[in-house]
Amino acid sequence: MKNRLTQFFNRPPVLRHVMNWYGPYRGAGVKIKHLADDFTSATVVMPLRWYNRNYVGTHFGGSLYSMVDPFHMLLIMNQLGKDYIVWDKAAHIEFISPGTGTVTAHFEVTTAQIEDIKRKTADGNKYLPEFEVEVVGEDGKLVAKAIKTLYIRKKSR
Repeated sequence: MKNRLTQFFNRPPVLRHVMNWYGPYRGAGVKIKHLADDFTSATVVMPLRWYNRNYVGTHFGGSLYSMVDPFHMLLIMNQLGKDYIVWDKAAHIEFISPGTGTVTAHFEVTTAQIEDIKRKTADGNKYLPEFEVEVVGEDGKLVAKAIKTLYIRKKSR
């Protein structure tokens, strides 16, 4: 039963819908606008609302981070499949300019990146790749930049 349920929730349209109802995302106003059928990309938006503003009226930094937190891990683990362990290991976010209006983050994990991960983990060693994502405002101006470090290892049989 668990395997069927996991397969159901790992379908991109279902996962996108479930994550859009996920409490922390609803509370922050985060919305997943796009999740590619092959898990190669995702686009996330967050409009500025009264409940995700900071003291000075711009996007709260914690909400900006939450909108970028799980996506590289989700995209990669779904592309690699169940033979791999994929975890978030570390993160760094730099706030560049005040976020006002709707902000957007686009994530992409290419086939070449997946092949590189497979090569570097083929011997069972861990791999700690870094992925960068930018959060931009409606005007295209850079609001924040996050760097995520993942822990990836092929499971031993």
